[in-house]
Amino acid sequence: MRERRTSPATGAKYEDARWAGGMRAAPVEGMRNPLHQPLEHALEIVTLARPLVEAVARRNRDLGSQLRRALSSVALNIAEASGNQAGNARLRYESARGSLYEARTALRLAVAWGYVAGESARATLESLDVLGGRVFGLARR
Repeated sequence: MRERRTSPATGAKYEDARWAGGMRAAPVEGMRNPLHQPLEHALEIVTLARPLVEAVARRNRDLGSQLRRALSSVALNIAEASGNQAGNARLRYESARGSLYEARTALRLAVAWGYVAGESARATLESLDVLGGRVFGLARR
C-alpha cells in the first residue's frame, strides 16, 4: 500500500510516487482542473526553495528578493493562465516560463557566489527544470 502524504504548502494529498528531482506526484484528491497541477508543482517548489531563498537573502538581500519575486511570479502567472482564454493563457504561461528561467538563474548565481551549496540547490533546480517542461508544453497548446 502506498503512503499518503500532505503537502505543507497546499494541504493536497499525494501518493508516495515521485517525479524527477524529488518532487511528489500530482495530488490525488481535490484536483478538478488538470491545469492546476502545474500550480501545485510551483507551490511545492516555493516550499522546497524557501530555506535557500532565506540563505541567499542573508548574504545578498537584492538577489534573495529577486529570487523570491521570480518564484512567486511563476506560481501567480500559472494561476492566472488557468483562468484565461487560450491566447491570454499562452501569454501567461510564457510569462511563467520567463520567471522560471529567472528563478533558476538566480539560484545558479547564488551557488556561483557561494551563498548556498550546489548540493543543497540541486533538488530545487531539478524541480524547476521539470516544471519548465510542463509550462513549455502548456504554452504550446
